Amino acid sequence: MAESREWAPPAPATVAWPAPAAARMSLNDVGGFDWDLDRDRLHLDEHALRTVDLRPEDFDGDPKALFARLSPDEATDVTAAITQALGEGRSSFLAFGRLTRGDGRRGWVRFQGRIVRDETGRANRVIGLVSDATDELAQAAECLRADEDRPAESNLVMEVTASLAQAVTVRDVTAALTGNPRMDRLGIASLFLGQVEAGRVHVVSDAKADSWVPSLQYTRIEDEFPMSEVVRTLVPRFITSGEEFARRYPKLWPHIEPLGASAAAYLPLIAQGQPIGALGLLYRHKQGFSPQERHLLIALSGSIAQSLQRAILFDQEHDIAQGLQTAMLPRTIPRIPGTEIAVRYRSARLARDIGGDWYDVVAMPGGRVAVIIGDVQGHDTHATAVMGQLRIALRAYAGEGHPPASVMARASAFLHELDTDRFATCLYAQVDPATGSALLVRAGHIDPLVRLSDGTVRVLPTAGGLPLGLSAQFGRPDYPVTPAELGPGETLLMFSDGLVERPGADLDVGVRRLSAALCEGPREVPALADHLTAVMGEQATDDDMALLLLRRDSDASPHPPHRLHRHIAPGDPEALSEARALVRDAMAGWGLRDRVDEAELAAGELITNALVHTDGGALLTLRMLPDPSPAHATPDVTRRLRIEVHDLAANWPRRRQPGEREVSGRGLLLVDRLADAWGVEPHGSGKAVWCEFRDRRSGTEPVRH
Repeated sequence: MAESREWAPPAPATVAWPAPAAARMSLNDVGGFDWDLDRDRLHLDEHALRTVDLRPEDFDGDPKALFARLSPDEATDVTAAITQALGEGRSSFLAFGRLTRGDGRRGWVRFQGRIVRDETGRANRVIGLVSDATDELAQAAECLRADEDRPAESNLVMEVTASLAQAVTVRDVTAALTGNPRMDRLGIASLFLGQVEAGRVHVVSDAKADSWVPSLQYTRIEDEFPMSEVVRTLVPRFITSGEEFARRYPKLWPHIEPLGASAAAYLPLIAQGQPIGALGLLYRHKQGFSPQERHLLIALSGSIAQSLQRAILFDQEHDIAQGLQTAMLPRTIPRIPGTEIAVRYRSARLARDIGGDWYDVVAMPGGRVAVIIGDVQGHDTHATAVMGQLRIALRAYAGEGHPPASVMARASAFLHELDTDRFATCLYAQVDPATGSALLVRAGHIDPLVRLSDGTVRVLPTAGGLPLGLSAQFGRPDYPVTPAELGPGETLLMFSDGLVERPGADLDVGVRRLSAALCEGPREVPALADHLTAVMGEQATDDDMALLLLRRDSDASPHPPHRLHRHIAPGDPEALSEARALVRDAMAGWGLRDRVDEAELAAGELITNALVHTDGGALLTLRMLPDPSPAHATPDVTRRLRIEVHDLAANWPRRRQPGEREVSGRGLLLVDRLADAWGVEPHGSGKAVWCEFRDRRSGTEPVRH
């Protein structure tokens, strides 16, 4: 800048003032300035001095005196705006600065100028206006807030509509409404959602816990309450003051007044021309509703009504499907001595996914128990219906005493004959609590887990066949039987795949997670079932899940077991010797050592006949029974050993007299001579050939069949 020297302002006629920014501004509200850039001298007229709160005697034409009136940041902004306009070659500029007046009031000042340049294009002068912009900016800010509120309300409608598109149940609908943070920013103090039910309005959602009024949860449609009124008249109600609210709804106002609401909107929710509910909104610091606000709220109520109707229908379908499935599952679980059993079932998240998982517990003769878990293909009510029929069939076959393999084969044939396109996976276990002997059959299902008495968990590998229905369809009805022993205090876990399967995750990951939960869970079986359901149900799943726990009591009996089983597979060279060893050990434990040789030989003959004359394996059962003829027995002689060999063949053995050169046909003759009694009984789809050995002290006569 050039060195300062004497300078006089130009005549007003030579100044071309820019047009005022606001037409409402008068000349008395506007001051002028003239800034000589070459001399760095600034002239402010009387109005300009008053605007920037300077007295004439306090201003000597130095621009720094003007900028000193502004805060440092504001001064920097104004000078930066002028410098930028000069550097970019523009002909004008506009800047706002904020200053503090002598009385402490703060206000805004507008600087609007025109840049004058010489013939070379160099800027040498700035002429402009100075005006008080405090009121102008305040009004602009108010308009800006109003403009911001309108998009916010429109965005609210769009956000809620988008959330409602994902809502499935009535609970989802209420969560979409009460979980939107924009409600608070719009001054909504509370939100109420009511559903029409049998001539009443049921308040199903309340955004604020402190505004819950249990006595008003249900109101009749003819009552004088705002929700009842809008449902009855189908006309929205907009309330703009507390006085109006108290006058129109005196019964409700005492509950509303503590919420600090100054306005309210109640909207009917109409779907297909019928009222299905009502929406109530309470506002803070609001005195009225503009036409645009009313239209937006009515549009919002329309979206909510459509979603609510869809959710109501879905919940009704869910209740029907869940009721159907509950009816198909066992109502009670029988108490089996020597065991503790717990079952759990949890339906899928969506109603359409309620389907075919089931469990069952069947008490069998002789204290044995059959436990079953399965899953029918599909997730719909048809799968549930098929499940119910299949469960009843399995229960009937198990109750008739069929061997496990026969139970599964018959169930597969039954499902195939239902003329349905569904198949089912299943796991069947027959357990004798007295001995711990278990026979397992698997039809395309997941292997069970066992928790040992020390807490260790292991998978129990189980031989498997095709799923039920498919084995009969493809002519492969055979199911291998896996024998196992369940020790005292050990727990068997059977479960459906919904407990461990997760989308995108390997099945083994879920099984390992379940094994860890089983290992860490409590000892008590009901608490353990709850623990497994909670841990495995943490991750969302679209499949239902079922589990069954069976623990053999650790203190069932301190005496030797009175029932033993051993499965003998065809073609197993070790099976016969193991069966004879089982007979020998059992009789020694039961105190019948004097008949060991006879019983071992008879059992070997019966097993050999079953393996030679049938196509499948056999099941050896040893039982200690009371003597059927106590009248002939002394008080300490009441026991008898029964040996049973079960097979699946329908043909019955018959005793015959073989020729001298024949090498077979002597087995039953030998059994007849050795045993005190023997016979044949039907057993499921096959038969059981049995013989009995009494204590020699009984003195009773042998029985021959």
